[in-house]
Amino acid sequence: MRRAEIVTAVLLGFFSVYLMWKSGEPPAWDPDVPRFANIGMIDGEGPGSGFWPFWLSAIMLVSCVWIGINWYRKKSPPSVSEEPFLDSYGKRTLFFVGMGLLGFLILIHIIGFYGGILVFMIYYMRFLGRHGWGITSLVSVSLVVFSFFFFDIAMRIVLPKGYLEPLFIPLYDMFL
Repeated sequence: MRRAEIVTAVLLGFFSVYLMWKSGEPPAWDPDVPRFANIGMIDGEGPGSGFWPFWLSAIMLVSCVWIGINWYRKKSPPSVSEEPFLDSYGKRTLFFVGMGLLGFLILIHIIGFYGGILVFMIYYMRFLGRHGWGITSLVSVSLVVFSFFFFDIAMRIVLPKGYLEPLFIPLYDMFL
């Protein structure tokens, strides 16, 4: 457990630095903008395109440093534990969730983000979580509907739709 805590903190710390660096890139269409100019507030527009990714990554980096400090001082329960990080049940669960996520990523290219998230949520809730069909259907469909209205309609971020694209054309006609 002790080793897993510090390894995870270090890996997430490096990932945080990478995300901070990437979110500070200037827009490709405007090469005159200096690096990290888009991580603050832009007059008359609001937050720049890298504002949220940069600052959330910075918070994640501070959290990783704090985990490292607590690990060194042996102040957290995992930092003093000699137990294995994953038992056989944990490894099995990690495998099935990981395979579900891999399937979701593959499905994005076939049936799009919304179809993929629907299938993943059904798999995760019904087959891994063993919830009933009623709550599984309610949560899965609600998540898809909420995601569509949040990303495609409110934020105007078009997510991939794959072969399900014709189903969304009437919705675009109604809301855009």
